[in-house]
Amino acid sequence: MTSPPPPTPHDNAIAARNGSAIRGARTPVLEVHDLAKSYPGEPPVQALGGVSLTIGPGELVGIVGPSGSGKTTLLQLMGTLDRPSSGHVRITGLDVATMPDNEVTYLRATRIGFVFQQFFLAEHSTVLDNVADGLLYAGVPLTERRERALDALELVGLAGRPRARPTQLSGGQRQRVAIARALVGQPAIVLADEPTGNLDQATGHAILALIDELHRAGSTIVVVTHEHAIVERMPRKVEILDGHIVADTGPAADADLGPLDERCTRAPQRSPRTSGSEEPS
Repeated sequence: MTSPPPPTPHDNAIAARNGSAIRGARTPVLEVHDLAKSYPGEPPVQALGGVSLTIGPGELVGIVGPSGSGKTTLLQLMGTLDRPSSGHVRITGLDVATMPDNEVTYLRATRIGFVFQQFFLAEHSTVLDNVADGLLYAGVPLTERRERALDALELVGLAGRPRARPTQLSGGQRQRVAIARALVGQPAIVLADEPTGNLDQATGHAILALIDELHRAGSTIVVVTHEHAIVERMPRKVEILDGHIVADTGPAADADLGPLDERCTRAPQRSPRTSGSEEPS
């Protein structure tokens, strides 16, 4: 695989604006305002109607709702995977609606990390390369991608398995690889869609404990789920029903996480890399 081309001048401009926005004293990491999404049909299907939500740096937010409530549509719009019918999405202060597709793609690659229920790992690639591929569209050279991937694997407790294939890992370990891939670019926010949905209860609890640890280290994380029990353990709880937010406990009291620049890069405490195997979860 060849290394991707370096960022274009447009990309560099976005990166500079991203950095400026993130360094702003209280700039929210993510804002959605009066967000609506409809799909064609007779009559049209309205998945979201007038949703507004602001997420600050360092928050851990659980968004809960039943199937068909609009929570997945909201996640896709927050993650710039789709565009709304109306309303605005701002990532680190940048209005996605004003940006061309190539700038949105770069913003997504550098500012947002994704964790999905299905893992979406390349089975014939190593764990290391699966994580490194999280930087593929950010213009990072191959050697640096792999170095940063090793650091991300340390964060999730898999430093000893960089050469393993996903088929050699348990479900919990595969989800840890997916989380490492989401974190490798040090994104402003991580969006997790049903991250424990394919895991047994014990392994799911281990993944939620990892999410708690990453949050305590300063990561901004949104978990979307249909399980109220998962959301109840999170500092901020948002409930969505029929395309509308019906409950929001509001941002938790700001913890003493230090300056925002430090929050975006601080890693959890962890032991030095080892060559041994990890726990099965």
